[in-house]
Amino acid sequence: MSQRNGDAVALRRVSRRYGSGDGAVNALDEVSLAFPRGSFTAVMGPSGSGKSTLLQCAAGLDRPTSGSVTVGGTELTGLGERRLTLLRRDRIGFVFQAFNLLPALTAEQNVALPLRLAGRRVPRARIREALHRVGLGDRARHRPAELSGGQQQRIALARALITRPDVLFADEPTGALDSRTGHEVLTLLRGMADHEGQTVVMVTHDPVAASRADRVVFLVDGRVHGEPAGADADAVATRMTGLEAPPC
Repeated sequence: MSQRNGDAVALRRVSRRYGSGDGAVNALDEVSLAFPRGSFTAVMGPSGSGKSTLLQCAAGLDRPTSGSVTVGGTELTGLGERRLTLLRRDRIGFVFQAFNLLPALTAEQNVALPLRLAGRRVPRARIREALHRVGLGDRARHRPAELSGGQQQRIALARALITRPDVLFADEPTGALDSRTGHEVLTLLRGMADHEGQTVVMVTHDPVAASRADRVVFLVDGRVHGEPAGADADAVATRMTGLEAPPC
């Protein structure tokens, strides 16, 4: 495994409140977490526990009500919208359950899109290298409709990684895939952390997916509720069942 040097992302006492007065909701409540470089972290929790809000705040898509978020040594809290947009574009990768590929573009055109939007030159060799990394070097000219769901998700992975981001955020990346194809995508994510030093933070509801991570962060009511490392799928499932069970 590649050497880890510091944290790719750090949250310090991050809270996110929606609304005001009696109707206010604390989606996150003073959460402090660090995601080391080259690590693979799964985030789990019951519905409404704050998983998506955590991902959005950590990725700079939403601003905390209080606390601080640091990505690659840059504090996000004080950044204006333009600088925040540039940081997200250059240093953060996103993969979602819905692949979000543009249907009229080929695989290589979809992968190149973040660089084109940034006004950068797009070296063909770099695009082909990204496609080879996800096992789709022979699908460069195919459009999304000509690819399976698993292949589309791998194209989305290549697109997220083309800018060589500090961290890759994945929101239910296997949620729309069958178990075999999901396993292939998880193996890719695991290999990116192990062999290429990529930092991966994945929200998932699947204990099998979570068990592929270095650690699993559980959230309940906007607070961290344990961070076991090296838990197998059965242990993760048992923990989740306990968190979702109504109090006696």
